Amino acid sequence: MLKYIAFICCLGLMLPVAQAKTYGQKLCGNPKYDCIRTKPGDNWHKLFPDAREREIVRKVNRMNVNLTSGTTIAIPKNLHSVNYLSLSPFPNQINPQNSSLIKVDLSNLAWGAYDASGRLVNWGPVSGGQNYCADVKRGCNTITGTFKVQRKQGAACKSSKYPLPKGGAPMPYCMHFHGGYALHGSNTVPGYNASHGCVRMFTEDAQWLNQSFVRVGTTIVKVFR
Repeated sequence: MLKYIAFICCLGLMLPVAQAKTYGQKLCGNPKYDCIRTKPGDNWHKLFPDAREREIVRKVNRMNVNLTSGTTIAIPKNLHSVNYLSLSPFPNQINPQNSSLIKVDLSNLAWGAYDASGRLVNWGPVSGGQNYCADVKRGCNTITGTFKVQRKQGAACKSSKYPLPKGGAPMPYCMHFHGGYALHGSNTVPGYNASHGCVRMFTEDAQWLNQSFVRVGTTIVKVFR
C-alpha cells in the first residue's frame, strides 16, 4: 500500500561517506564571517546560548548534527543584529510565478521558498545526494530539473528501502517530487551532500514547508547545481 514511500533515496540515516569539505569551511575566506574550531566538550547550546543566534549559525553552516572536536564553524560578524533572510543565497525577489516555488541549490546547500508574487518568504539548509553510495555501489546524486510536488506525508513518513535491506529510515514531513525523490526532514544535515538522493533539510523546515507552504500538484520544485 505504501510502496511509493521513498524507494530510491536519501534518508535521515547517514551512512559513512568520505569526509567532504563543509559549507562552513568554504565561508572562512569570506570577510563577512569569522571562523572558529570547536574544542572537546563544545556543543551548539554551549557556544550559542541564544536560541535565535544558534539557529542562524546552524543554518549558515548548513549543519544540524552534533558537534565534534575540531569542527570548523563560520559565524556572521554581525550575528547579534543580522536579518536571517539577508543571509540567503537566493535573491529576495524573482519574476512572479504561477504558483509557489521551492528552489533547491545543491551547490550552496540551500532551499528557498517563493510565493506566487516572486517574493522569498523563507529559506534553509539542505543536504542532497552524494557522489557515491557504498551500500548500493553507485552514484546517488539528486536528480536535477523542474518538478511538482506529487504527494506528501506527515511526521511518520519512512523509507521503504533504506537502510538496506528492509528500509525504515525516518523521512519526516516528506514531499515527493519525482518518483522516490523527496524533500524531507532529517537530523543529519552535515554541511555537505550526504544522502542517497533525497533532499534532507532541518526537520522544522520540512514541517513548515509541508504544513504551511506546499500544495500537492501545484507547488513547483526546481533543483539545480
